[in-house]
Amino acid sequence: MHTELNGDATPWNENSQSQTVSPSSRIPADLNQLDPHLDHEASRDNQTERLEICQPYVFGDELEWISKVLWSGQLCGDGPFTRKCHTLLEEKLQCKKALLTTSCTSALEMSAMLLDLQPGDEVIMPSFTFVSTANAFTNLGVRPIFCDVRGDTLNIDETAIESLITPRTRAIAVVHYAGVACEMATINAIAKRHNLAVIEDAAHAIFGYYRGQALGTIGRFGTASFHQTKNYSCGEGGALLINEPEFAERAEIIREKGTNRAMFLRGQVDRYTWCDKGSSYLPSDILAAHLWVQLREHEFVQRHRRLLHEFYMAELSTWAQEHDVQLPVIPADCESAYHLFWMMVPSLDVQTRLTNYLKGCGISAAFHYQPLHSSAMGQDYGYRLGDCPVTEKAADRLLRIPFYTGLSLDQAARVVGALKRFDDWDH
Repeated sequence: MHTELNGDATPWNENSQSQTVSPSSRIPADLNQLDPHLDHEASRDNQTERLEICQPYVFGDELEWISKVLWSGQLCGDGPFTRKCHTLLEEKLQCKKALLTTSCTSALEMSAMLLDLQPGDEVIMPSFTFVSTANAFTNLGVRPIFCDVRGDTLNIDETAIESLITPRTRAIAVVHYAGVACEMATINAIAKRHNLAVIEDAAHAIFGYYRGQALGTIGRFGTASFHQTKNYSCGEGGALLINEPEFAERAEIIREKGTNRAMFLRGQVDRYTWCDKGSSYLPSDILAAHLWVQLREHEFVQRHRRLLHEFYMAELSTWAQEHDVQLPVIPADCESAYHLFWMMVPSLDVQTRLTNYLKGCGISAAFHYQPLHSSAMGQDYGYRLGDCPVTEKAADRLLRIPFYTGLSLDQAARVVGALKRFDDWDH
């Protein structure tokens, strides 16, 4: 695989665009211990440093591998590092086929094309999600059928899905919010009863699990995001995970502009030509080299993010109970990917005041998704406020706090301390 990196951590500073931290072979589960590879002295010395919601994470040897691509002369897609990423994802996630794409949006668009969705078809999806989940289907003339979310995980409410199914329904697109799995056993059972495809939008959830199975590998297709804000990043990028092998060959064709170029490169045909609909969904091998460094350290990333999540939960649980604040829930049969840390405060006014207060403390905090059903586009499809009340509550009350792989426990403690000093709770 690779040689374990060694060396001292380089602390974040205002002239940096990312934080460089060497990976650890072991992250202690004991919350009283600190990860020795993170620079705690730097965070102690700079209590006025602004803490962002998230920061891209750099292991330190990305440029070395990127330079190999530059000198190889093969900068386009499907080079050696793309193949390394495909193999790693297939082996670690146990999916039938993984294909890097230019974004998670691209992977969702590919899944829609693989299903041959037609204008007037319907896809059920949560309203509490990023717009790409809807656009991938509506761009083909598909009607989005918005479903409300559960109040505990903010994932699609599996008990509300079946009542939304009509003769036009073709698929259910689920989103594993914050890296926590949807209730996939129930959702797959519904899909099987009605002969529907399940697409997992796992933009938050790569290396999360549901009942021991990797998220993104449970439905017919899974999609991943490697955007700058995600746990594993190459700036912009994604992947399509194919879990039924009969779709693999056509997926390659759609990804390669509708041509059988992949078969040509493997020597299976002597020339390649236009075979199907498609688009240009291949990322450069420069991005794949950066991503490969990130993906190979997934155990380190997962352990440290879990440590941060457990620290926040341990430090904030009593405070949350005292102030009627809801903290994230991870069901017992789920292993989260720990993408973000959210809380639900009592009202929109409190959300606004707390956000502004934390900003004054040098700490970024932010709301998240705004309901798709009540957006301008959602209203064009006939939806109105009140159709998804849990989604609307989350949009008004949810607050995200700093959470990223390079965040030290000292910095997380600074966030906790600021939250506990907030006293403007009148609502």
